[in-house]
Amino acid sequence: MTYTRQLYHFAFDPHSRAVRLALGEKKLPFEEIHVRYWEPSDTVLRLNPSGLLPILVETPEPGNTGQTHKVCEDRSIMEHLEETVRDPALWPSNLNERAEARRLVGWFERKFDYEVNALLLHEKMEKRLMGRGAPDIASMRAGREALKDHLRYFESLLQVRNWLAGHSLSYADFACAGQLSVLDYLDEVNWARYPALKTWYMVIKSRPCFRPLLNDKMPGVPASAHYKELDF
Repeated sequence: MTYTRQLYHFAFDPHSRAVRLALGEKKLPFEEIHVRYWEPSDTVLRLNPSGLLPILVETPEPGNTGQTHKVCEDRSIMEHLEETVRDPALWPSNLNERAEARRLVGWFERKFDYEVNALLLHEKMEKRLMGRGAPDIASMRAGREALKDHLRYFESLLQVRNWLAGHSLSYADFACAGQLSVLDYLDEVNWARYPALKTWYMVIKSRPCFRPLLNDKMPGVPASAHYKELDF
């Protein structure tokens, strides 16, 4: 059965970016529904009462019988895609690496969001979007310090692994790329300090699924000078 797909997302929401990468890697076309998540939307709340993005809606194409699928938030969408579109597989076939990939996706959903995004992205991006005044310097400093800890950890993993969770590309890589690509746009990653991480990012940035992200533009905020460069 074939479906038309709509993805409700915000271009600089890291979790939406992870799902866009996964859809692109699986070569699944979709219509982008851009959402200003900081402004309440009845349409979004009807689809997902939490109001959180992304939201994937799959509708059977004309002539096909079947149900419309509504799948909310990144982890559920990842699991749904893996159950319904098995090629290419984005959970590793090795049991230990599959568990590691799921652990790392959870890392970005909770730990990274809490320690980095709630401070650094909130002050540097969300306040601007919401019109809530100037960034708080102390919060930005704390977010940057937390980011360094995370980057050092990712560097240690990639010094001994081909991909973040092991030998194969997985949702863990897309979860990480979704996060770091937003921070890279804002010029918040000192790549020279993390050579293994930089090499990994250059490889994943060169994949066809990443190209649409390089065209995203944040109103009033220019991308870092190297954001679109594949070899930087």
